[in-house]
Order: sequence, then C-alpha cells, then structure tokens
Amino acid sequence: MEDAKIIDLYWARQEAAILETDKKYGNYCRSISLHILKNQEDCEECVNDTWLRAWDTMPPKRPDFLAAFLGKITRNLSISRYRLSHAKKRGGGEMDLLLLELEECLPSGKSVEEEIEGKETARFIDRFLYGIEEESRNIFVRRYFYVDSVKEIADRFGISESKVKSQLFRTRNRLREHLEREGVVL
Repeated sequence: MEDAKIIDLYWARQEAAILETDKKYGNYCRSISLHILKNQEDCEECVNDTWLRAWDTMPPKRPDFLAAFLGKITRNLSISRYRLSHAKKRGGGEMDLLLLELEECLPSGKSVEEEIEGKETARFIDRFLYGIEEESRNIFVRRYFYVDSVKEIADRFGISESKVKSQLFRTRNRLREHLEREGVVL
C-alpha cells in the first residue's frame, strides 16, 4: 500500500492503518530496534509502541516520509528502553560504545535552551552529512542511526573493518570541526 494511503488511514482513525504499517514497515522497524536492544521481546514492545506513537501523532502530524518518521520513533523508543534497562549496569555494550564514540562530537550539559540548541545542532549535523561523500555518509548513518556493528557495515559495503573504523574516525573529527565552526559548544 502507498504511504499516502496508509497516512490517510491514520487520519480516518481506521485500525487498518496499524496492520498496513506493520505489513510494510514492521521488518524495518524491528531491525532498527533489535540492533539497539539485542533482545527480541523488548524489540517487539518498542515496535508496538511505535505503532501507538504513530497513531497518537497522526493527526495532527502528516509525515512527508513515513519510513523515516517511523524509523525515528522506533530508534528513540529503543534508545530510551536501552537506557532504562542499563541505568544501573553500565557494561561494555554496543550502545555505550556508540555514545562514547560520538561524545566528543556532541554538545554536553543540560540547560533551559537544550531543546532549541538540540534542534539547531541537528540541522548543523544534517547539513554536514549532506556535504560529505556518499560512502562516508552512509557508513556514518549505518553506525550511529541504525547501530550497525563495524563488521556489519564492512560486510554491507564490501570493505575492510579497518577502513570502516578509519572512515568513522575521520568523519567524527570532521563533524566536530564543522560543529565548532558553527559555534556549537562541545
């Protein structure tokens, strides 16, 4: 079913919207969640929560790109669940490693203006990503949005793990420099 028709089902408050969304985007959302959580039960709960969040959000929101809209919801819910389940046990998991890798590229600290600054920083990051080579952008997004392991990325793009690591390192450094030029305090 076309995305516009699925969105129309949400706007008409028809439960078929959820069935059609799961049929078309269920595997995509499960993949995102499973990469973050590494637990099938938690993954299923996050995907179900994604459908609920989509139901609650449409209307009034009408997403331009349904896959990205659902992927972002799934990712955010999965990260929240991950943080909740790992709050007391800070182990050496993949998410912890990812957050550490990006730590030097993102602003730290909390303030009253955090949400506004966060949105502005996101725009700077988007601008940066659209300005770099496609392969570097795809590797960066696979690692830090989809939470793919270095090995999975290397296999996907047919390159060595060391090349993936070095590209991620260089891209993070370039991102940090870009954000500093934009005046973002890291």
